[in-house]
Amino acid sequence: MLSQQTIAVIKSTVPALEVHGEAITRHFYQTMFAAHPELLNIFNHANQKQGRQQAALANMVYVAALHIDNLAAIIPAVRQVAHKHRSLGIVPEQYAIVGTYLLQAIKDVLGDAATDEILTAWGDAYQVIADAFIGIEQDMYKKAANQTGGWDGFRNFKVAKKVQESEVITSFYLMPEDGKPIASYQPGQYISIRIQPDGQDFTQIRQYTLSDAPDKPYYRISVKRELGGSDRPGGLISNYLHDHIAEGSLIELSAPAGDFTLDTEVARPVVLVSGGVGLTPMISMLNTLIESNDRRSITFLHASPNGISHAFRDHVNQLSQEHSNLKAYYCYTAPVHSDLENKLVYKQGYMDAAWLRQVIQEPDANYYLCGSVAFMRSVYTELLLTGVAEDRIHYEFFGPKASLAAASENV
Repeated sequence: MLSQQTIAVIKSTVPALEVHGEAITRHFYQTMFAAHPELLNIFNHANQKQGRQQAALANMVYVAALHIDNLAAIIPAVRQVAHKHRSLGIVPEQYAIVGTYLLQAIKDVLGDAATDEILTAWGDAYQVIADAFIGIEQDMYKKAANQTGGWDGFRNFKVAKKVQESEVITSFYLMPEDGKPIASYQPGQYISIRIQPDGQDFTQIRQYTLSDAPDKPYYRISVKRELGGSDRPGGLISNYLHDHIAEGSLIELSAPAGDFTLDTEVARPVVLVSGGVGLTPMISMLNTLIESNDRRSITFLHASPNGISHAFRDHVNQLSQEHSNLKAYYCYTAPVHSDLENKLVYKQGYMDAAWLRQVIQEPDANYYLCGSVAFMRSVYTELLLTGVAEDRIHYEFFGPKASLAAASENV
């Protein structure tokens, strides 16, 4: 337990963290990796280069300071990050390293403003927060290893099949090399893969959503080739998977993780909204509902540049023809001639509130949302404008945790 004095001191640093949070976390990662380069085997290098990891950590530190007098309020966020940590193989000893360099970064960036009292208070607070993470993660490790078909750490899987789903998305069907059972999962969860591409000094770990219903003899991931552009580099691992991982290749996987999952207990209608490769958890949720003969109303909304980049379209169309409770609608921003000729586009442009009101007939539904941060912020705002309650909108980030709160500030 933290003393009232410690809580007061931490609270007093909230304004400084709001201003200097990302400077602190950038300095933290630089100094920590310089002293402990082995940790580069765990962290996503692309997220580091783009500043996404620094921003996510800065937000987490800020939120922890803001709620230091009621840490129970941040437990949902802790659990979400703990899922990622468990899938990466984070161990308790690494928290001591993080604590050392985080406090040093606070001191270096804030300078004289980081008094001994502030550093001591943050040291105490960090230990309480770290203990919460460690406790939750230890429980997750046990459950992952002890479940039927579960395992600890990473396990070898063979690529049993490789299927091109669109111009940019390819599916990999992964089966355990040892031939033993594999763990089930909840639709919406992901696995981590660990690869060391040729010529790279460090292993690379990436999370990919499982894109089929659970309880199959395989795991399926559907990976978008990230070509990059003038503002960002191409995806090292996504391109390596597309170009170098073939049927028969071995990949290391950790057991399924994640808290963005389909609620199968409450029989409300379901609206699945995705953009680009964000449709992978939606396909898992959709397949699960259909295969379990769930009769609730399902609305499937997907945004894509055009039919060339749109994966699983024929599969979803087939399901909608066979199941009257499923309706599917597609939004294309740059449709090609064949899309228009075959009347595959329900809306040209972006999803907006007016269109969403037309195609969504179930106002009391649960909404599941996944895509780029920009896409989700836009659709989140539009859903609020249609009258959807915030607690009915569930969403997943590909990469470090961010926030959609800014999207609703002016609603």
